[in-house]
Amino acid sequence: MNENIKSHYSYTEVINWLEQKGVELYGNHFKILETDYPIVYKLIAYFLKEEQACYQFNIDLEKGILLTGPIGCGKTSLMNLMKYLTATEHKFIVKPSRDISFEFIQEGYEVIHRYSKGKLNQSEPRTYCFDDLGTENNLKYFGNECNVMAEILLSRYDLFISKKLQTHITTNLSATEIETHYGNRVRSRLRQMVNLIAYDKATPDKR
Repeated sequence: MNENIKSHYSYTEVINWLEQKGVELYGNHFKILETDYPIVYKLIAYFLKEEQACYQFNIDLEKGILLTGPIGCGKTSLMNLMKYLTATEHKFIVKPSRDISFEFIQEGYEVIHRYSKGKLNQSEPRTYCFDDLGTENNLKYFGNECNVMAEILLSRYDLFISKKLQTHITTNLSATEIETHYGNRVRSRLRQMVNLIAYDKATPDKR
């Protein structure tokens, strides 16, 4: 859809289109609630690279997105829908953090390198959205404990600085909880790497 709507669209039209896509993906019960429009407007502006709107929303297009909110508010669904708005060069894969932790149990430290580096060839996306950060656990591989996601995020920070590699994240953790889980270094790096877009803490569970 990206190329078709960039030149002329309204937010209402884009939301209607996203809602139709959501019904295709998730079933007839899917709906984007009006109370969520402020969040969705920011995501649309970012993923369509609308510079003026992003400036008004205080969003830096060089950075990724950190989408936070309570369990069940629809973070994952929205990020999956945003893939359909995104231009080819900014395409990303949504990857559950728990799946990465299970891969680490099976394969070890190679998994950290897999999600830390940029694209190796044209067919391999360089940008990930790490979904549900905080649902994975610290894991042991041959007796050595490792905070897998912390290591991946620190490595991707280095690539963000050197190559503008973007990282997107969804989580129900607060900034303080992120620091508790991953340490002050990760929290500090995330401030530089991502734009924070946050649901209200009182947003109801939509599941």
